[in-house]
Amino acid sequence: MAEHVLVIGSGGREHALAWKLAQSPHVKQVLVAPGNAGTSKDGKISNAVISVSDHAALAKYCKDQKIGLVVVGPEVPLAAGIVDDLTAAGVRCFGPTAKAAQLESSKSFSKAFLDRHDIPTARWKAFTNAKEACAFITSAAFPALVVKASGLAAGKGVIVASNKEDACKAVHEIMQDKTFGTAGETVVIEELLDGEEVSCLCFTDGVTVAPMPPAQDHKRLMDGDQGPNTGGMGAYSPAPQLSKELLLKIRNSVLQKTVDGMRKEGIPYIGVLYAGLMLTKDGPKVLEFNCRFGDPECQVILPLLKSDLYEVIQATMDQKLSRHMPVWLEDWAAVTVVMASEGYPGSYPKGLEITGFPRAKELGLQVFHAGTAMKDGKVVTNGGRVLTVTAIKKDLVTALEEANKGVGVIQFKGAIYRKDIGYRAIAFLKESRGLTYKDSGVDIAAGNTLVQNIKPLAAATSRPGCNADLGGFAGLFDLKAAGYKDPILVSGTDGVGTKLKIAQLCNKHDTIGQDLVAMCVNDILAQGAEPLFFLDYFACGKLDVGTAQAVIAGIAEACKLAGCALLGGETAEMPGMYPPGEYDLGGFAVGAVERSQMLPKLDRIVEGDVVIGIASSGVHSNGFSLVRKIVEKSSLDFSSPAVGRSGNQTLGEQLLTPTKIYSKILLPVLRSGYVKAYAHITGGGLLENIPRVLPASFGVVLDAVSWKIPNIFSWLQKEGNLSEEEMARTFNCGIGSVLVVQKELAGQVLKDIQRHEEAWLIGKVVRCHSGSAHVEVNNLLQALQSNRIESFHSQRSKTQPSKTRVGVLISGTGTNLEALITSTKKPTSYAQIVLVISNKAGVEGLRKAERAGIPTKVIDHKLYSSRTEFDSAVDKVLEEFSVELVCLAGFMRILSGPFVRKWNGKILNIHPSLLPSFKGANAHRLVLEAGVRVTGCTVHFVAEEVDAGAIIFQEPVPVKIGDTEETLCERVKEAEHRAFPAAMQLVASGEVQLGGDGKLRWNSGKHN
Repeated sequence: MAEHVLVIGSGGREHALAWKLAQSPHVKQVLVAPGNAGTSKDGKISNAVISVSDHAALAKYCKDQKIGLVVVGPEVPLAAGIVDDLTAAGVRCFGPTAKAAQLESSKSFSKAFLDRHDIPTARWKAFTNAKEACAFITSAAFPALVVKASGLAAGKGVIVASNKEDACKAVHEIMQDKTFGTAGETVVIEELLDGEEVSCLCFTDGVTVAPMPPAQDHKRLMDGDQGPNTGGMGAYSPAPQLSKELLLKIRNSVLQKTVDGMRKEGIPYIGVLYAGLMLTKDGPKVLEFNCRFGDPECQVILPLLKSDLYEVIQATMDQKLSRHMPVWLEDWAAVTVVMASEGYPGSYPKGLEITGFPRAKELGLQVFHAGTAMKDGKVVTNGGRVLTVTAIKKDLVTALEEANKGVGVIQFKGAIYRKDIGYRAIAFLKESRGLTYKDSGVDIAAGNTLVQNIKPLAAATSRPGCNADLGGFAGLFDLKAAGYKDPILVSGTDGVGTKLKIAQLCNKHDTIGQDLVAMCVNDILAQGAEPLFFLDYFACGKLDVGTAQAVIAGIAEACKLAGCALLGGETAEMPGMYPPGEYDLGGFAVGAVERSQMLPKLDRIVEGDVVIGIASSGVHSNGFSLVRKIVEKSSLDFSSPAVGRSGNQTLGEQLLTPTKIYSKILLPVLRSGYVKAYAHITGGGLLENIPRVLPASFGVVLDAVSWKIPNIFSWLQKEGNLSEEEMARTFNCGIGSVLVVQKELAGQVLKDIQRHEEAWLIGKVVRCHSGSAHVEVNNLLQALQSNRIESFHSQRSKTQPSKTRVGVLISGTGTNLEALITSTKKPTSYAQIVLVISNKAGVEGLRKAERAGIPTKVIDHKLYSSRTEFDSAVDKVLEEFSVELVCLAGFMRILSGPFVRKWNGKILNIHPSLLPSFKGANAHRLVLEAGVRVTGCTVHFVAEEVDAGAIIFQEPVPVKIGDTEETLCERVKEAEHRAFPAAMQLVASGEVQLGGDGKLRWNSGKHN
């Protein structure tokens, strides 16, 4: 069913968003609030009269009008929490939360974040004192000439000074003269970077980034970048200064690292992320982040989007972006020119008639309105930047020519605009440059850097017989120095297959090197050989030093696990052979075995010999073309939670679990003389690998219920509807390698292996008749299905796939908080503490939460004029963190009526007596004065009347002769530490609820 969409904003960006959304067959109507003359009535597009700052009223409007999606254009509503508030009200809203939008709304937060995550940026420092800021400008060891208001300043809060005096003047204007109001209470002083400025935007669902074509806007008012700074006088896209390789670097080192960093900090970023970058001689550096489309960048990027914008937004919000990556028009360019009012960016007239729209349409141009309004049926000016004229052509020069024709036919009195939008790109394209090897796509310097970076990694793998010193034409190995007397050399080569595709999609390259080494060294073990040295082959279209170094670091680490030296390798940069970001791997292992110890010992294998299976770590490195097909057809993607596991691991990370290396574990066993054969379960699975080490007249019978099958195989079989034979022929099914041993010795060999690795007796050798299968795997489907049922029950009883999100309010030491945290760490917990709020700064409870990795927030009640105002601030933060249940753990504030009513049935408190006796403060003193022999603690729902809510859980505590308030308090505290977590789990599990009549309701069968 086609949906109604609401776009928030009134500029050219919002007109462009509405224009693109209206093209979707999924969209019936696009409303724009408040909109402009261009969005007032244009096909599916019309304006809506509703306040966008009153989020409660806006949410009601959306529900009344059946709005299915809200798209936020400008930054101010995002910073004000519009996404948080609408989402909490059940309205789908596209954009980052207020907390995530701090990347734009707080320059000091943004800069500190960049430093924390090692994302390149200019050197900087933040100040709240003008004198200190000026002292820093004067004394800094770098040109500290960029002065930024830390808060939002409508894109105008940055001053680039020409000298230190002007920089100090800018500080005084921002901080003392309040040029940008409260946005300038904190200023950020930055190093002035030299280079070209570009804009790189992406869609992101919090895990995946989908880059847009790069753009460049023009901030200065007049041609040649003269005149004052503005919100932007025009833009073009794509920017030819950014090669595909540089864009890939920006994607990985800026955009992806930012999204990953926000997720790691517990602030998932979902929406459009805009990185303003300076292309310096040291590489791209972040100037600023915006948390939405830029204006006017939006007006040149969206016309190049080939995909349905509505579908892209939905995929982003549903965290399915990796499966629905947007497609862009290739070999096209877009230019937009801004027409502004006379006097802009200062004061300007309004109400001037604008003409020429039909002529611009005849020229094939798209006009996006900004500061326009309707008056007496005519379009008139109503802002500084009035409109933008966009042209889309096959090349940049033609697009600029056409856009300039457009601004020539659209007229209003005093209109100002630039005629040189894109001049830097045009100059770049016209430059005559002599070709170099680097121009062809091969970067010798990058290759040399890589070699220098990996030399110490290789050196760390040195072993007797080899120094592992990279850089020569060939590597040497001294067999005599390694202790061999009558050696046979054994070699093996392999790759990693399409498991590489998953590593590249997940941008996780640190474990794939172990797969490469394992595939080779596990193979040569079949001859009983010890791996001596390893060589790798890394091939790519464009060398990314960071990626290659991560891969080779994994190879070096795996060589140490295998006991072999990383003796050398080849890095092949082949432009055009591989798309950007892709690479391939090959590995070569050479080992040795004393002639008398060679395997397999075919002449000794007899009927009745036992097969020992050694555990795999998962899928290892075979069958990934089928794995990827199954994932593609399933409801999951690589960013989905891992199959059958708790924790934060994704399915992609689960599938990338590296192949086990068996050499160090198994070599002593192989050399013992007890083993007749060893097989590596690689491509071809159980069915095709075991026969490779058996005489032609023998086979094996295996029983799948005798070993532990990892959950991933059960999921693959179910999702792919794979037959028993297909599973056994494609995958290792939990067995990474097998040994054939004499029946009488099997127990001892198994015990030796189990000291280091999981292993089982899984079958026996049988005589094989002509034409019959050499490997028979019994009960495989039964074991897979049984494993699936066991995993399901384990998930329900241990991990609770959907835990109740708990917020805890404290005022002090947080002893009850500690008990609650301990309770939620248990695998059987139905609750997850996602936030701790204190009304006092610096208390021990906050430190306890931070040590447990729980986000904290201080909301000082003294800063609010009333209880209601304070509670409203608390409520907003609870909503921001999607809290479902609130626990008061030593929170020394009485909650207001509106707050309690809103959270009715969702607030728990603990009181140090057996309610309804001894309500209020000083409960222990009242107990002792009354002379009762039993007291205790009570966990209850919070009601408007103090200590009067429905009782959930009580624990009695005897009053001893001679008790003081202090001794009684200590014993009651111990009871509280048991009672409060128990009550929280009851409510979180749904077993206990507060009924509409204020009484307790038990749902005892809910989690049986």
